[in-house]
Amino acid sequence: MHNKPAKVLLARNMENIESTILINQADIKKVLTMKDVVEICDETFKGFGTGTTINPTKVTLDLGEMSNYPPYEGFMNSMPAYVGHLDAAGMKFVGGFQGERKELGLPFLTGLIILVNPHTGSFTAVMEGAHITNMRTGAQTAIALKYMRKSPTLRLGIYGAGMQGRTQTMAISEIFDLSELRVYDRDPNSTLRFKEEMKNYVKGDIVIAQSSEEAADADAVITVTPAQEKFLKEDWIKPGTIVFPMGSYQECEDSLLLNADKIVVDRVAQALHRGALRELNAQGKITEKDIFATIGELALGTKVLSESNERIICIPIGTGALDVAVAQVVLERIKAQGHSASFSFV
Repeated sequence: MHNKPAKVLLARNMENIESTILINQADIKKVLTMKDVVEICDETFKGFGTGTTINPTKVTLDLGEMSNYPPYEGFMNSMPAYVGHLDAAGMKFVGGFQGERKELGLPFLTGLIILVNPHTGSFTAVMEGAHITNMRTGAQTAIALKYMRKSPTLRLGIYGAGMQGRTQTMAISEIFDLSELRVYDRDPNSTLRFKEEMKNYVKGDIVIAQSSEEAADADAVITVTPAQEKFLKEDWIKPGTIVFPMGSYQECEDSLLLNADKIVVDRVAQALHRGALRELNAQGKITEKDIFATIGELALGTKVLSESNERIICIPIGTGALDVAVAQVVLERIKAQGHSASFSFV
């Protein structure tokens, strides 16, 4: 009887030695909903708190995002992880490009997720990564809000009416009733399309903000823009507001970050070296001791954030573990349906 689990495990591992399943975006969409992604990511954040999720800090290849050479206005991130509760390992290779990619009419994000059998090192799947990235980026905000707000209703402000603005809205609506959503984008046509496409996710009104200040009048404010200027002002943010700077750059002015009552992040080391806190950390003005909690600690309840009139900054930079977890569930569902193409590298 003691040999049976070992035999079952060996059979599972043998299945994955010879071939790698190839999965495109259309296949992913058939087996994955936003509700699924929120639930998967919630469980994975708990794994951060227990230490069963292993997530090294992402490595960035700068292809002109922050430098002049090479001049391609882009970046690629390498994001490996192991997710204990799913016994899943893999890596996402994902980037964002303006420049020539934008001129070709292609989406900003481009990505690929590779899954590995952690027992044998065999590659079990290669799948399109941008769709999962967009979905889990929305989900991580929704989960953070779940552990920071007790009220079932929420007034939301969003800067950026693109794909990630949409997935933020979709994910948050899985947990909260959106009594109002204010959206601001420099492109008026984008906000009009956003309002039409998101109306079924918002129970209240969707207000197209006429100024950037107007969108900050909300319970939670999210920035999902490619902006490189510090446009979000401290005096716009009222007490009791939670601010999510999601972009790769610093979209908040320094005083808003420095005077926040509490700072919450997904991964401390990563959040200090990319995105909103990068410059201030390099200057020694915000360090690890200024971080109140991680989302994993909030999810486990080892740290508690009671509702108050505090202004809170929450920075989920993005972790490969969320992508690997979602991708593993996608792989299992596609295999169960028997609709998969495979390729043998050996």
